[in-house]
Amino acid sequence: MTDAMLHQDVPQTDVPQATPPADRIAGPIADTPDVLKRICARVRVDVEQRSQIMPLREITAKAREVETPTRGFGQALKQMTAERQVGLIAEVKKASPSAGILRPDYDPAAIAQSYQNAGASCISVLTEGSCFHGSTEDIARVRAVCSLPILRKDFILDPWQVHESRLLGADCILLIMAALSDEQAADLLGLARGLDMDVLLEVHDETELNRALALDTFLIGINNRNLRTLKTDIETTMALAPLVPPDRIVVSESGIKTQGDVHRVGEVGASGVLVGESLLREVDPGIAARRLLGFL
Repeated sequence: MTDAMLHQDVPQTDVPQATPPADRIAGPIADTPDVLKRICARVRVDVEQRSQIMPLREITAKAREVETPTRGFGQALKQMTAERQVGLIAEVKKASPSAGILRPDYDPAAIAQSYQNAGASCISVLTEGSCFHGSTEDIARVRAVCSLPILRKDFILDPWQVHESRLLGADCILLIMAALSDEQAADLLGLARGLDMDVLLEVHDETELNRALALDTFLIGINNRNLRTLKTDIETTMALAPLVPPDRIVVSESGIKTQGDVHRVGEVGASGVLVGESLLREVDPGIAARRLLGFL
């Protein structure tokens, strides 16, 4: 895909931007011990503010008018499954609650290009601002220079965010089962599918896995990091992946640091790994991605 074609592939939007991170840290929310609850509380406030600028009816109409085709996030992982390989979903993010600032010189477009050149199958773009210092604008920046399918990694809790994701150019969204009821997850999943986006349902334990398997999606993300405590253990994938039916695609998220880790989760059924922190800590994330994939 040429540079000109890539730029044409970026939806043009005027979606209200999220509040800068520094403006959303103070107050009682910051004292909540459960990290997931703290972030979700901030997200709800942010969505409420932005939906006053662009109401749900308006953003829904705009999302339905988007003609830019999605790039097939799930299909890219299905291809890796058919080839009996583990695909890399390489993540771009500036910071995380557990690690702090990962790259002071953060350039999401350049990082995404280096991942694509390294052989990644898809790109994950973290857009949450308060803890990850992300921006919704980062999706457009990445999409303008990279032809890989894009996952919008965020805490999606509201229909407004689903429509926003399509406007921004996401090909897939993340839904975290720990943050949603079954009814909420089903509703958001249906909205996304109606907008031609794939959905990665994220789970961390067997209860959440069973809830996700009851929903109509073929993409199951097993997060090795407990979002309530931020502790990471790759054994989470080792325990849960064998419980997923073979007609679903499993993505192992977080805690993947070596080629050996990739092989381990692949042996129990993972078709993809979502990796960010271990790549972004390196001087050249692209070289780190090649090493993880066994190309170096």
